[in-house]
Amino acid sequence: MDEPYRCFESVGFAVTVTDERGVILALNTAAEKVFAADGGAALVGRNVLDCHPEPARTRLAGMLAAGRANHYTISRGGQRKIIHQLPYFANGAFAGLVELSIPIPDQLPHFDRG
Repeated sequence: MDEPYRCFESVGFAVTVTDERGVILALNTAAEKVFAADGGAALVGRNVLDCHPEPARTRLAGMLAAGRANHYTISRGGQRKIIHQLPYFANGAFAGLVELSIPIPDQLPHFDRG
C-alpha cells in the first residue's frame, strides 16, 4: 500500500480506495485477502465497476456520479460485516470512494446517547 494510505494497514478491517472514476488506487492487506479470489493486489489500477455484477454495478456507478455514500451489512462465511462506501473530497471536489468492510461481532452493545 502506497505511503498516503499506509495508516490503513493496521486498522483490522478491509479498506479499498478509488479515484473519482472508480479506478482502484489502494487496497490494504485485509482487502487484498478479502478479494484474493478476484485478484487481490492485482486489482489496483482496475475499475471497481468491472468487479461488480448488476445491480451493484449500477448502484456504484450512481455513487461515483453523485459522490454519495452507501451503507449495508452482509454475511459471508458466518461472519457479519458492515460495509461503508463513503465519498472523499480534495479541495472541495469529489475525489473518489473509500470502502470500509468492518466485521461485526455476534454480540455488539448499543448505547443511546440522546
